[in-house]
Amino acid sequence: MNRRFMITGGAGFIGSAVVRHLIETSAREVCVVDKLTYAGNLDNLASVAGEPRFRFKQADICDARAMRQICESFRPDTIMHLAAESHVDRSIDGPGTFVETNVMGTYVLLQSARDHWQKLSLTEQTRFRFHHVSTDEVFGSLGPDGLFQETSPYQPNSPYSASKAASDHLARAWHHTYGMPVVVSNCSNNYGPYHFPEKLVPLTILNALEGKPIPVYGDGGNVRDWLYVEDHARALVQIALLGQPGESYNVGGASETTNLEAVRRICRLMDEMAPDKARGSHERLIVNVTDRPGHDRRYAIDAGKIKRELGWEPRETFDTGLRKTIRWYLDNPHWWQRIRSGVYRGERLGTVA
Repeated sequence: MNRRFMITGGAGFIGSAVVRHLIETSAREVCVVDKLTYAGNLDNLASVAGEPRFRFKQADICDARAMRQICESFRPDTIMHLAAESHVDRSIDGPGTFVETNVMGTYVLLQSARDHWQKLSLTEQTRFRFHHVSTDEVFGSLGPDGLFQETSPYQPNSPYSASKAASDHLARAWHHTYGMPVVVSNCSNNYGPYHFPEKLVPLTILNALEGKPIPVYGDGGNVRDWLYVEDHARALVQIALLGQPGESYNVGGASETTNLEAVRRICRLMDEMAPDKARGSHERLIVNVTDRPGHDRRYAIDAGKIKRELGWEPRETFDTGLRKTIRWYLDNPHWWQRIRSGVYRGERLGTVA
């Protein structure tokens, strides 16, 4: 029997990668639930939208009635929860939306999932999974050494990461209190095709292409572990299918680098793949801007558990993933030009103290 995946936030960056992966590589049915805020984009799903196994529901996870109705009509045996406000800079300027969506929305979805799960047969209850997808930012900031592990203490430092930490705790509580089969995953920084242009990698690519300044926060020494989004999609499906209820799994790309070095790598690849022969290297566009408040210095993931227990590991290095990402943006201007032309202007946010 094929699993039926209900994926919240499935029109977003990571969610759409999971949807495309499931539709293109399996016979599974997929129902995307997405509110279609600024980061949700049906263009991300255009390649699979015509498949009979794909369906889409525009709905807010905070709407309990809508969540119950979707569960009743679609009857998922896997709910993968990716819907979230996810940009740290936006959480600094407007934290209330993050608490509402990431905390209250997760609560509403968990209650709807629990009601659905309790009505299933014993066999169906055993098969059911609620997969809560989260971030390594819940663990806070690392020093120069060490890696985040599944047992690392939570120490969120931004409104975004605090809201995600709260949602992680709710998901675990619904497993331990009610027995609902819940798995949790925490990932490092994603990049790849269909990434919303306010994020560092696509912003750098597009500003380099357009000859605009490339902003780097502070001294650029903040360290991130970069994970190619299609590698992450494979990991999420593995966790949903094979993960043990009550367990959490860290997903990382083993590609740790400073933000400044990441930007320089992109510039060097742009020099090769889209050279500006008139004005020279794209690195000339790099400018340091005021750091955002509470900017965590370093994140890095130990992904040993998911490799040992579920057999997953990343296929892309940062360099191979960046090359694929840049090629996608160069080949798909119709996707990002629609966003840049009106919805989004290309600024960095979150510099207000």
